[in-house]
Formats: sequence, structure tokens, C-alpha cells
Amino acid sequence: MVMSGQPDSGQICTMAMLFSILIFLLCTAVIVFSGTRLSRYGDKIAELTGMGRAWTGLILMASVTSLPELITGISSVTIVGAPDLAAGDIFGSCVFNLLILSVLDWQLGKPLFSYVRTGHLVAAVYGIILFSIAAMGIFLSYRGISLLWVSGFSLLLVMVYLIAIRSVYLYEQRDHIPEAAETAGEPADRQSLRKAIKGYSIHAVVVIAAALFLPFAGEQIAAASGLGNSFFGTLFLAASTSLPELVVSLAALRIGAVDMAVGNLLGSNVFNMFILALDDIFYTKTSLFSAITPTHLVSVLVMIVMSAVVMLGLLFKPRRKAFLKFGADTLVLVVLYLLLMSYLFIKK
Repeated sequence: MVMSGQPDSGQICTMAMLFSILIFLLCTAVIVFSGTRLSRYGDKIAELTGMGRAWTGLILMASVTSLPELITGISSVTIVGAPDLAAGDIFGSCVFNLLILSVLDWQLGKPLFSYVRTGHLVAAVYGIILFSIAAMGIFLSYRGISLLWVSGFSLLLVMVYLIAIRSVYLYEQRDHIPEAAETAGEPADRQSLRKAIKGYSIHAVVVIAAALFLPFAGEQIAAASGLGNSFFGTLFLAASTSLPELVVSLAALRIGAVDMAVGNLLGSNVFNMFILALDDIFYTKTSLFSAITPTHLVSVLVMIVMSAVVMLGLLFKPRRKAFLKFGADTLVLVVLYLLLMSYLFIKK
């Protein structure tokens, strides 16, 4: 009997999966570390330039904390060639961001939406509009108009996103946020501003580098575990790329900036739909909507329902917690998230 010192195929697969998990966890840790600091530097830049926290949360912070989704999505469709992983990351991140609202609510003594301004309805409404366009893109993927390989629905997403950004800006100006008015007349400290921009740039590069490796590790784990790209992308990959939103929102909550935390999450969802359109542009084989599985349509529909629940919370502003330190609205968000993950696990 000849004994071989070479590992068999099963051992190689196990070692490869463990290595992928290690890379995945390492990238996640780096994104949390640098993503948090990136957001802090972004907030400092906004403060020094007189932009104000509310605008920062809705636009600047949202685009900053969504940077991992941007890089992960583009690398998923261009390098890995896994459109389901990219779509799952985007849709899963949106659902996870809405779940984070429940986490914030759990941390507070009164219901979350009783602390924040009703003006967040603007971002929530545009979120629903963008989600609906994405749903139509999936449902009518083989019937829609396209420009070269890019779906007409992606072009519509870009147009509505730009309109949303403009609308939010105009609303904030009309609403005349006190904190923005306070900082507008103060001259920026040039040395502090340069330091903030330098720190912002360094951590942006670090986040980009870490996010580039996420889809490679995610693809390997999904294939080796049998979880599938749709489920893995929507749950694990989306959770890891949404960790900056979670960390930044909790940090904002600790300093009493609840509006910035909520604006960051709702703004991130709006920006994520813009990223979806960019993924379609970079995926040159065919339209992204025709390449992903129809299972993602369920995720988008749940996103719409969850956003509608958030709108109701913003309108009615409940004064009492309903169950286990959750308000009735945020408790519904938790239930919807768990139901979606259960469905995707069964359908994987």
C-alpha cells in the first residue's frame, strides 16, 4: 500500500473554503475599521465647509458608507462575473439598512421615529420609486428598451436618482436646518480641512482595496457551502458591506445625531439603486436585469413594503414601544427581514 502525502480533493476544498472565510472576515474587519473613520472624516469635512449634519447624513454620509457596495458590485460583475452576487449585495444591503433602523430603535427609550424630523419622508418616497423601477426591470427584463447592453430601467434609475438628490437638497434648503445655518457663516480651518481630506482619502483607498476582495471570497464560500449567490449575496455579503452604515449610525446615535443616522440609512438605499445602474453599465455581456435570477424580485418587493412601514412611522411618530423594546413599526421591519431571509434560504 502506497501512502501519499498529497491532500485529497476534499481536503483541498475545505482548505480553500477556510481561506476564503478568513479573507472574507479580514475584509469585513477592514471595512468596519476604515469605513467608520472614512465617515468621521466625511462628517468633519461637512462640518468645516458648513454643509450641516442633516445634509451630511442624507447625501455625503450615504455615498461614503455605500462605497463598499459600489466597489463590490462593480468587481462582482467585471472580474468575478457573478451578477447575482452583485444584485444580492445591493438588494440585501437595502434590506439590511432598513433592519438597522430596528437596531437603533432598540437602543432608544422612546420609538425611533418620535425623535426624527418628518422630512426624511423625501428620501423614503424616492427610495420606493427607485425600488419600484428595479422591480419592473426584473419583471420585464426581456421586454424593456435597452441602449447597447444597458437596460432602459438602469438609465431611468440614474435619472430618478439625480432628481432625488436635487429634491432632497432643495427640501433641506427650504427647511432651513439650524445646524447648517450655524456653521455656514464660520470660516473653515484650512489646516483641519486639509487633515480631514487627507484622512478621508487614505481610508477611502483602504475601503476600496478591501471591498475588491469581498466578491472573490463570497463567490468561493457560496459555491463551497451550497448557499448560492442569491442567498449569500443578500445575507452575508450585504451584511458585511453594510457594516459601515451600522457602525456610523450607532456612533451618530451615541452623540445624539439621530437625524443623521436615519438620513444615512435612507440615503444609502437611494444611492444603492444608483449603484445597481452602474453595475448594469459595467456588466457588458447583457443587461444585468436579464442576467439575475427572478428570486431577487421578492427582495425588492419586501424593500418596498419595509420602506412603506418606515413612512408610516415617520408620519404617525408612535410614542410607546410595542414589544421587546421595539416600536410597532420597527418590529414589523424585523419580521419582514426574517421572512425574506427564510424564503431565500429555502429557494437557494
